[in-house]
Amino acid sequence: MTFRTRLLLIFTVAVVAAVGVVELLVAGRTREAFERVETQRVSALVAQFQSEFARRGQEIVRAVEGIANSDAAVNIAIATDFAPYLNEAAALAAAHGLDLLELVAGDGAIVSSAEWPARFGYKEDWLVSGGDWNSRGAVLKREELPSGVTLALLAVSEARAGDRKLYVVGGQQLDRKFLATLVLPAGMRVLLYRNLDPRFSPAETIDSIGPVAHAADLRPLIDKVRTERREAVSTLGSGAGAETFHALPLMGYENNLLGVLLFGSSRRELMELEASLLRTGVAVAAAGILVSVALSWWAAARVTRPVLRLAESAGQVAAGNWNTTVEVSSTDEIGRLARAFNGMTHELVAQRERLVQAERVAAWRELARRLAHELKNPLFPLQITVENMQRARESYPEQFDEVFREGTGTLLAELGKLRQIVARFSDFAKMPAPEMQAVNFNSLVGETMKLFQPQLAQARITARIELDPNLGPVQADPEQMTRVLRNLILNATDAMPGGGAVTVRTRALPAGLRLEVSDTGQGLTPEECARLFTPYYTTKTHGTGLGLAIVQSVVSDHNGRISVESEPGKGATFRIELAQGGLG
Repeated sequence: MTFRTRLLLIFTVAVVAAVGVVELLVAGRTREAFERVETQRVSALVAQFQSEFARRGQEIVRAVEGIANSDAAVNIAIATDFAPYLNEAAALAAAHGLDLLELVAGDGAIVSSAEWPARFGYKEDWLVSGGDWNSRGAVLKREELPSGVTLALLAVSEARAGDRKLYVVGGQQLDRKFLATLVLPAGMRVLLYRNLDPRFSPAETIDSIGPVAHAADLRPLIDKVRTERREAVSTLGSGAGAETFHALPLMGYENNLLGVLLFGSSRRELMELEASLLRTGVAVAAAGILVSVALSWWAAARVTRPVLRLAESAGQVAAGNWNTTVEVSSTDEIGRLARAFNGMTHELVAQRERLVQAERVAAWRELARRLAHELKNPLFPLQITVENMQRARESYPEQFDEVFREGTGTLLAELGKLRQIVARFSDFAKMPAPEMQAVNFNSLVGETMKLFQPQLAQARITARIELDPNLGPVQADPEQMTRVLRNLILNATDAMPGGGAVTVRTRALPAGLRLEVSDTGQGLTPEECARLFTPYYTTKTHGTGLGLAIVQSVVSDHNGRISVESEPGKGATFRIELAQGGLG
């Protein structure tokens, strides 16, 4: 990834992150403010309902008390025949604006009922056992009507005439008309669930218009209030159609739950506000990204251009042109970096010259040491043999012919060793350039392993071949690569004097191949692995230390790479990787 691209990403991420954080903070604060406003609106509605409930109750109490204190009520209380007063409740209810009104004798028998005249003579035992009704005020009660059961806000007052008593029970239904009297803010509505059945009944959920659609969705909230008998809050739906309901229990005079008042607050405003904030945030982020693009290009022109020149110069140094310098055109950090780069290249040139001289001297010293070591072994037998021949010629002339024959044999053998040593050093010094052609390494491995089969069997070494069937031809010098493979197999054989297993693997790579030779020998230390490909270095008792150096030279001529992976006691794996194009 280029520096310019990183600048663009940094600016973009910074802008998007900043906008996102602001968006989250604003959205959170907006939601908190909305929740506070909603809580305030619900509290206001609850207070309004309670105020309206109390006002209606007071009106009902006054109306009922007015009826109880009227002459008509006293006359009914002292009457012995109630038949003439059968329709009296309806007239009194209409006159005092009451939905419900019943006149009940002292023994609990209904004298007259405005809402249900046919109930004449029915007993209202709850009145007789209710105690002092005049001090109770209005209460919520379940009331039966010809059309069904309803909730009513009732007040009870007693009319007395001597020892005779008449109960006046009057009130108003708690229905949609009552709900219509509540003033609601925009986006809010009030519902009433009349808890008249032990089981949940969606039809008992009404608003100021009538039954509520989808009332069944409110069942979990209503059931929670019915069970816990305390306020509860729940949000139904999702998105712009979501609505939060605050449920308030309505208790009867016997402390029984008779209804649930629900205040619904639409979350559409919040959703629309959040959507507006999101659109604004996206627009700001898009504008910020455009600004970040412009800033990144400007920064690239100011910063990346000299950095690119430095990178190009560093590439030239890496390619071998150590005299490369860059132009210093500023005094800032980039200018100091350019001056440091120029100083580095000058120092590298000087160090390279010193290093080349030191390596040349060290190489000649090492070559002289190795030659002296290798030549010393055959020269000593040569010297002893010549001295024996001289002594035999002087002291034992009669035995000279026999000593001469033995001595010349020894001389020829040692001279052969000298020629072999000289040939090895000569081969290493004059490695021919590879002659590239398409090589099937699977076939090369198979043919080479066949040649080593008898030698490996004699050394009690198991040969294993793992060839990749997807491996195609690779450009290489078949003779030199065969020599490389032979050297590695011989090296593995020498590492397993007591027997073991050698495995040769090929594997296709996206841009070439991998050749591995593994053994189960003694393994190598990290220090030995680091020096293993150094010329004249060997871990064997007998050897010139040129085998793996030649292998590395051949692989390097093929623009390949060789490495070793080993641990003491766990064997070693030599890994060669060649590119598809060879020398290209």
